[in-house]
Formats: sequence, C-alpha cells, structure tokens
Amino acid sequence: MRSLFAIVLVALSLGGCALAQQPSEPDQGPGQNQSPPRSDKSREAEAGESSSRDTRVDLSPPKDDVKNHPNSGVVDTNPEDTPFPDVGEMHPWNPYRAMKDDEVGDYYFKRKSYKAALARYQDALVWKEKDAVANFRMAQCYEKLDQPDQAIPHYQEYLKILPEGPFAKDAQKALQKLKPEAKK
Repeated sequence: MRSLFAIVLVALSLGGCALAQQPSEPDQGPGQNQSPPRSDKSREAEAGESSSRDTRVDLSPPKDDVKNHPNSGVVDTNPEDTPFPDVGEMHPWNPYRAMKDDEVGDYYFKRKSYKAALARYQDALVWKEKDAVANFRMAQCYEKLDQPDQAIPHYQEYLKILPEGPFAKDAQKALQKLKPEAKK
C-alpha cells in the first residue's frame, strides 16, 4: 500500500514539474492553436493559377466562339417585359448537363414513363441545342405517346445532325412508318 502511495505521489510531482516548465502564453480563447490568417497578398498571388500551381488557368473564350455559338448572348427578346431590363441572360450551353438529362431520360424511358422521359430530353435540348440523342429519344417518346406529328420533326432533326449515326436506320424506318399516319 505504501509503494502504491509513493508511486502516485511521484507521478503527481513529475506532472507538476512538467507544467511549470511550459512557457506561459496569454489566453487566446478557443482555437488558440489555429494558424494566423493569410494575408491578402498571398490570395492575390494565387489568383489565376491552377491548384497544382504548375500552370495558369485560361478562362478566355476560344477563337470563333461567337461564330460557333451564334445564340450564346441572345435569350431575352423583349426586355421591356422583364423586371430588370438591363440584365442580359446568356443562353445556357452545357453538354455535361445535357448528357445527364439524356441519362435520366433513358432511365424513365426504360420504365415506360414516357412523359417524364420527354421532359428530361427537352431539358437536354435546352443545354445543348443540337443533341442528336435527345432528338431521337424525344421522337420515340412522342411515338409512344401516340403523337406522330410531334415525333416526325425530331426524327428529321436527328437525321440532319447525324445522317450516318447509330440510330439513323431506326429513324428512317420510323419516318417511313409515321409519314403516312401523319397525313391521315
């Protein structure tokens, strides 16, 4: 029992000595081990650099961008009707979002939810106007929804975009089948 008491006493005295040897710092409150905030100069130095710091990020539009995307700056046709007439909205173009909308549309199409699939394919055409897959799938949805007059222009648009595409033969067969029905 005396040896246990002696061990506890020695441990407490060594702990007290260790605390006494630490340098005293003014109380900084919670988070006193945080690093100091970075200066504005270091942030300015980072601007325009990639995260790897090996290359600079080029954010300038490519040459001929206006020619390749002629509708990119035109969406608002009647600015007087909008609450903020000085604000010009850019036409959205995002092939990744269009591809995702195509994927979700395919999900709905496989589950025979043709109205939901049609809505997603229409969203894909908002993000990428000349989306051949979205046009072909929209035509299929209209065909399944018994609206052949709506399907024909989308099959034709697919053939205009990709005349030798993977669904070209299917689109031509569908057009041959639907054109007589549309004239009735």
